Amino acid sequence: MTPSSDSVFVTAPASKSASHRYLVGAALARGISRVRHTLESLDLERTRAILCAAGADMWPLENGDGWEVRGMTIPQGGPGVDNALSCDVRESGTTCRILTAVLAAGKGFFYIHGAARMHERPIGELVQALVRLGADVRFAQKPDCPPLLVHAAGLDATRCGGLVRMSMDISSQYFSGLLLAAALASTPLTLEVAGNKAVSWPYVGLTLQCLEDFGIAFCVETRPHTEAPWRKHDAQSRRSIASARPDCLRVTVWPGSYRPGDYLVEGDWSGASYLLAAGALGRRPVRVGGLRENSPQGDSFFLKILKDMGALVEVAPDAVTVFPSPLRAVELDMNSCPDLVPTVAVLAAFACGTSRIHNVAHLRVKESDRIAAPAAELRKAGIVAEEEPDGLIVRGVYPDRPHFAKNVMFSAHNDHRIAMSLALLGLCGRDERPTDMAARLDDAAVVAKSFPQFWNVWKRIVEYAGAGL
Repeated sequence: MTPSSDSVFVTAPASKSASHRYLVGAALARGISRVRHTLESLDLERTRAILCAAGADMWPLENGDGWEVRGMTIPQGGPGVDNALSCDVRESGTTCRILTAVLAAGKGFFYIHGAARMHERPIGELVQALVRLGADVRFAQKPDCPPLLVHAAGLDATRCGGLVRMSMDISSQYFSGLLLAAALASTPLTLEVAGNKAVSWPYVGLTLQCLEDFGIAFCVETRPHTEAPWRKHDAQSRRSIASARPDCLRVTVWPGSYRPGDYLVEGDWSGASYLLAAGALGRRPVRVGGLRENSPQGDSFFLKILKDMGALVEVAPDAVTVFPSPLRAVELDMNSCPDLVPTVAVLAAFACGTSRIHNVAHLRVKESDRIAAPAAELRKAGIVAEEEPDGLIVRGVYPDRPHFAKNVMFSAHNDHRIAMSLALLGLCGRDERPTDMAARLDDAAVVAKSFPQFWNVWKRIVEYAGAGL
């Protein structure tokens, strides 16, 4: 396999998850930091704007590839209810959940609000924890959902005996937000996983890596069952934790100052998944630069998914190449990598056999219902796609190809990940030439939420690796 001679080369966007976390760390550091290769998207613009309104300063680096950040002491809100600091998260769930915790560790009044869909997304579990730590939080409209009025006076871990038990049934971002905020408390805070299951644990691993890089002291402990003693992990064994079991994992964070410095954000496996999938479905290999095989990002699991589906993959230290391949059906528990579900659902449509994706019930409260939306759009392409309470069943059509009528329009469901996954449908249908899926979508511009340059990058893939070329 020689990817350099025949493949189209594109670069992965910067990690959205890491960009949020490292900009937060830099904003809380007392000094000047540089965060390089950050993602520039609508979600990150919201995080930057709110951090700056709360006291940080940010300037673009000279080469435009990142930000110089002057950190604040603590987040500063407005002096009263009537002049609370307006924190408009728009449609960014990561911004909302992480910054709600971080702002609650500051001083003053914060009004956290967003787009209509954001006001339907739950945040009650996080609010309950913040109230136990001394924050005064009021729901302005719907119980357990934004908008929120937060009166912050710092986090007081002594109010709850230094321990907060938090469910991760719906989102890991509650846990990540509290971890980032915990260093601002005056005494150590232990967060223990509770509830029935813990979704998306690798994102918490990414948060812990951020804390380590910024010099915050913490300790991770696990136990095999509730009657067993706790076992402390060193840095190496901590990174090997792939999932969290309720009542059997806890993290203690000690008060400390975030350390200013130079930080580099790696490529985003979530954003790269569409590009890598194109390599398997198109006529030529696709090589994606800026990816690390040993990344702490949970969505690096996409590499294993591609291999399990039969794709030919070549891994280099800083790039991954995927070759055109016949795909086979899979059964996947995608609890740890839910953002990949729309991509895998489309791959499954091209595979031989029936694929089942499960343990992702929490996808119903994302930007769209990410179980119903892929199923609905795949059916427009003649694919049998069935919803289950916690996932999807997709019947692949290999060796045939998905096919849709010329007048069929697709919906992005106001969701960037649905839009980008649907681009794959147009790459290699029955027609000799690729279909311009951007023209078939009701809102192709929604990709600006996480990957503003997606359609430009996709055009290169279509030109060099598309059907009939």
